Formats: sequence, structure tokens, C-alpha cells
Amino acid sequence: MSSPRLAARAIILHEGRLLVVNAYPGHRSDLWCAPGGGVEKGASLPDNLAREVYEECGVKITVGAPCLVNEFHDPESGFHQVEIFFRCELVSGDLSVDWEDPEGVVNRRRFVTRDDLGALRHKPGSLAHVAWGRGFGYDPLETIVP
Repeated sequence: MSSPRLAARAIILHEGRLLVVNAYPGHRSDLWCAPGGGVEKGASLPDNLAREVYEECGVKITVGAPCLVNEFHDPESGFHQVEIFFRCELVSGDLSVDWEDPEGVVNRRRFVTRDDLGALRHKPGSLAHVAWGRGFGYDPLETIVP
């Protein structure tokens, strides 16, 4: 079994709405999450996160304080990921309809209200609480969902 994968994710509230993405190529799933992704060696978590958000959404951000640690696993494959969420601010850019993730992972992106998020299937379950709340959270190990 390999070591857990480390990922960084962005909590970006803009005009009271949260940026979320669907990261299932080919619309395989209706699951939404905060933008971000795997950490590359030799770069800081904030630098990795800024790069990932730009790749996935075409917007530039500043990365602030961490606000959530989430972890999940797939018992069948042994995949285990630890995600660190950071509070971020939008610096520049718009969600252009013609933007494409160069890695082809994110196929949809949008800003949602808290009520909108409640109507979407999303992970982690504490996303709304963390995004519109204060403080720091921890979601213990949960099973991955497709």
C-alpha cells in the first residue's frame, strides 16, 4: 500500500458565493467539490493550490489560512487522500465558458450560494459549514464516493 496522497483545496467565497467544480471527466459523476488538487514535490502548499485553481478554473487567487483537513479512502483500491483546505480570495479572472482544464479533469465550474450547495451532491459534507463559518475543521477518514 502506498502513502496517502496530499492535496490542497481552495475555499473561495466571492460576493457570498462559493466556487465549486465537478472533477469527473466526461460527466461521470454529479459530485462537486472545492477546486484544487494533488501537491507536487518542491513547491509549497499555497503555490500548488494557486497553480491548481488557475489550471482548473482560469482564475488567480491569494491563499490564506488553512481552515479544514479532510481525508478519505477507497477500501477496494487502497487509495487514501488527505486534503488541506485554505481560505482564498479571488484576485483576477472570470469563469469563462470556453476555459478548459489542461489536464481534462474539471469539466464544470460555478459559484453557488449556500442554498445551491445544499441542493448539490458534494464532498466533504462539512463544506458549507467551513465555507460560510469560522474556525478550523477536521473531517475524519471517510469512504470515497463515485
